[in-house]
Amino acid sequence: MLFSPTRRHLLGGLSLGLAPWGWAASASVADAAPAGAQDTWRMPDEGDPHQATWMSFGASEKVWGRHLLAPVREQLAGIARSIAAFEPVHMLVREDEYDLASRLCGSRVQLEVQPVDDLWMRDTGPVFVRNAAGQWGGIDFNFNGWGGKQAHARDAEVAAYVTEAAEARRLRTRLVLEGGGIEVDGQGTAIITESCVLNANRNPGLSKAACEAELARLLGLRKIIWLPGIAGRDITDGHTDFYARFAAPGVVVAALDEDPDSYDSAVTRRHLEILRKATDARGQSLRVEVLKAPGTVRRRFESDEFAAGYVNFYVCNGAVIAPQFGDARADANARALLRELFPKREVVQLDIDAIAAGGGGIHCTTQQEPR
Repeated sequence: MLFSPTRRHLLGGLSLGLAPWGWAASASVADAAPAGAQDTWRMPDEGDPHQATWMSFGASEKVWGRHLLAPVREQLAGIARSIAAFEPVHMLVREDEYDLASRLCGSRVQLEVQPVDDLWMRDTGPVFVRNAAGQWGGIDFNFNGWGGKQAHARDAEVAAYVTEAAEARRLRTRLVLEGGGIEVDGQGTAIITESCVLNANRNPGLSKAACEAELARLLGLRKIIWLPGIAGRDITDGHTDFYARFAAPGVVVAALDEDPDSYDSAVTRRHLEILRKATDARGQSLRVEVLKAPGTVRRRFESDEFAAGYVNFYVCNGAVIAPQFGDARADANARALLRELFPKREVVQLDIDAIAAGGGGIHCTTQQEPR
């Protein structure tokens, strides 16, 4: 199973009172960003040099349950320590958990006290972009708990905090989405799932054309490859970063779930069809490499939400931090393909079973700050 039926533990639906966008395809989006609305920005590729990685020591018993809390914290700290061997790591932590986080993360991880609800920095943190003048900005994509599925008042403030701490300019937009829902090559191409970004629980009334226009301005896009994804089966409504990732401009790593009983089996095959026929912003066909889901996984943590997918790796300075799930053959195949695609980086595979039991992965826990 690539995704979980209910990714992460839900705290109940929250009424958001969202008003429809009401944008026509040709409507101006200038009012979506009060400051600097005429600026054009560009999101770098994840493999470009990093200033740092941002994470959140935000697991709680209320969300994760007593049986998962301790191992999730330990594995989250393990991810942070692994990345810190290659680049600086900033970890947000609640004040009353500072000593625990310090002990688990070690001295190479910089802790910063900030209220948080959960640990998914990819979704709550800002998306960093740069304009033609060389200024850095952090986009606040108005995190709303994945469409009102989880309490998020503290996490809604994370993007603003991290942007200020990074001394970047805060960029506002009316778009509601999460960093896990967008994947870019840094050259004007993005892969995005419709099930997430065009979902009424985030952007009611938003047309695809209006969405593309705003993302073009914010991220420097000239081509979006839309994947259908699946809405309503996991808390993210089908984030891109569990389906397809750029290894380099023109090179995509795509997930394939061969389990016929998995709801992801058909959609991952459909995604492969789309990607193999697609071209990027340069008009070039994509090289598509397949990362199959493991046939078996360890079951140390009882969960129906286990997210066993290799595509949710993280690229940092000098390394690729990737999961392994106890399927010796599949783990080795994933490691070999990542070594081939990232020949100048060390491939570090980690046991993240507790985090996967909550429906997420390594990429979900991180957000890069470009250099």
